[in-house]
Amino acid sequence: MAKRDYYEVLGVAKGASADEIKKGYRTKAKELHPDRNADNPQAEAQFKEANEAYEVLKDAEKKAAYDRFGHAAFEGGMGGGGGRPGGGFGGGGQGDFSSAFSDVFDDLFGDFMGGQRGGGGGRRASRGSDLRYNMRIELEEAFSGIQKTINVPTSVSCSGCNGSGSEGGSEPASCPTCSGMGKVRAQQGFFTVERTCPTCSGLGQIIKNPCKSCQGAGRVEKERALNVNIPAGVETGTRIRLGGEGEAGMRGGPSGDLYIFIDVADHELFQREGTNLYCRVPVSMAKAALGGSIEVPTIDGGRGRVQIPSGSQSGRQMRLRSKGMPALRGAGTGDMFIELAVETPVNLTARQKEILQEFDDLSEDNNPESSSFFSSVKSFWDSMKG
Repeated sequence: MAKRDYYEVLGVAKGASADEIKKGYRTKAKELHPDRNADNPQAEAQFKEANEAYEVLKDAEKKAAYDRFGHAAFEGGMGGGGGRPGGGFGGGGQGDFSSAFSDVFDDLFGDFMGGQRGGGGGRRASRGSDLRYNMRIELEEAFSGIQKTINVPTSVSCSGCNGSGSEGGSEPASCPTCSGMGKVRAQQGFFTVERTCPTCSGLGQIIKNPCKSCQGAGRVEKERALNVNIPAGVETGTRIRLGGEGEAGMRGGPSGDLYIFIDVADHELFQREGTNLYCRVPVSMAKAALGGSIEVPTIDGGRGRVQIPSGSQSGRQMRLRSKGMPALRGAGTGDMFIELAVETPVNLTARQKEILQEFDDLSEDNNPESSSFFSSVKSFWDSMKG
């Protein structure tokens, strides 16, 4: 049976670009893979046909020869591929599937697997891990901002080998297992699987004479003291990033980052909602009834004076403008709200009771909420009787 045109096999037009050819092959490989076509006996043959077509068309020299001579370019010893020794395809004309599919496999999954191909080198050093530090501060510190010194247990670059991992500053050697690539490949059926090299753990290098201080890691465990500036306005959950202050990288690799998570402690006087503060202030019944001024604390350590209107009830709020928390990014300052809690006196003397009783007897028309409530109660009972 005559071979089909390679462009037709991949579903692309003649003269297609390299990207179009790769895209066509990728589509066919997914569509025809035997693992996805267990009920189609023709799928394997068509899959191999697509591999064979892609092996030719992905190579510029082979493609040029095919465009000029067709299939005859690789038959009868014409030596396709620009006169390369052996020409054509290995494996009885079936195409080098391992090479073809590996090319697309690398394209699809290389980045996901963390691969670094080409140039004869794998990862020479790896970035250090990021670290997290939980910091608890007081509300007053969140209001004004503060500088704190923290001790962070971490890994730092080894001073004995300057982070190289080698004793005496000698250069690491290329890993013999992966030839410095950091990865090894293994053929599994139709797939070429790429794995991290077990000898060098993906670094591409081995230390023949490891540093005695760090045993070849290039870093040692140490506690560091850091000065941290906490800006005004932070709140619980605020995250501060200190670039390069995390764990040192392996064998001279870049350091990770340090993330400081802020937790603002509850305050005995103030409750916070965003940039606003709330303060619950108890007042006597007489003060609430008669009105007057009271002195209240502010978060900056100062004092504010609030005028209480006569006849104020529990829960009434009054505002002190710009006496709240500063916004984290300088977008103004919140307010402070004073909430009144009218307090009922306890442990009354006989004279106080007598005065209150006299006052209550004279207060029938001074309690509008009570009058309204009991009027509604009376109507409710009357309706029930009816």
